[in-house]
Amino acid sequence: MHVHGAKTAAMQKVLRLSLIATIAYVLLTLVAGLRAHSLALVSEAGHNASDALAIVLSFVAVWFQTRPPNDEKTFGYQRAGVLAAFLNAITLIAIAVWIGFEAFRRFSHPAAVEPHIMMGVAAAGVVMNGVIAAMLWGVSHDVNIRSVFIHMLGDTLSTAAVIAGGVAIVLTGHNWIDPALSLAIAAMILWSSIGIVRETLNILLEGTPRGLSLGEIRLTLEQIDGVEDVHDLHVWSLGSNTHALASHVTIADIPPSESNRILDRINLVLRERFRIHHTTLQFEHVVCETTHGCLQPVDEVEAHHHHHHHHGHAH
Repeated sequence: MHVHGAKTAAMQKVLRLSLIATIAYVLLTLVAGLRAHSLALVSEAGHNASDALAIVLSFVAVWFQTRPPNDEKTFGYQRAGVLAAFLNAITLIAIAVWIGFEAFRRFSHPAAVEPHIMMGVAAAGVVMNGVIAAMLWGVSHDVNIRSVFIHMLGDTLSTAAVIAGGVAIVLTGHNWIDPALSLAIAAMILWSSIGIVRETLNILLEGTPRGLSLGEIRLTLEQIDGVEDVHDLHVWSLGSNTHALASHVTIADIPPSESNRILDRINLVLRERFRIHHTTLQFEHVVCETTHGCLQPVDEVEAHHHHHHHHGHAH
């Protein structure tokens, strides 16, 4: 657990630094954008404000995720980060739509832009966002931190685009370059946000985790010695990195000491091959007799006596 604590502390430290730097930069771009009449800079401020929000949400989520499970929240708060990433992406989509709307208005009423302010502020932004993105890359394994990282990376690129736009305006004097840039920034924000919305919704709706196939898990388990059938199989994500599985497994009518060995083998396969550490497995045994070559359960009441439940937890 100690390693985990150290990792969380590192994440929180990076997020704290990022937050302070981002808020300072948002104020700078907003003021400069209004002074330079640059929509690209104002959209940068919006973009960065959403980053600040992303960082706040991630910070809260990281704090929540460290809280231990209790009787009310039996899985702890692992989904807090996922929820944060979801809200975060939704706000980003709204910002992107607003920027797009503003940019179209600008095309019909172009405003004179002051490219020098644009470039100066953007240069400061590239340095700051680049540094934060690099720091986050060092601690980014969680969907929550990854959503902040994508923001920062997007910022670094879009701010670099603002510099290029400033240069283009100086050279050509075409002010439409400014709203064109802000449209490109909006499209990029939209693209990255939709990906995060899809991933987080899948977790919140208990979908099968990305990269895991239910069919493959079932086949693998059915190949284990002693396992006759796997049904009522569910796999879902608790947080972005923790997967859980629940299933009914049919085995022969054997004593619990033997079924325990099967349980250990199942858990080993789930851990090593599918990285699933939280399992609830229910063993079942229904006595069947063969009549006319077809299997048919013996009288339900009798079958019930042979039904034994087995819960295995592997952490």
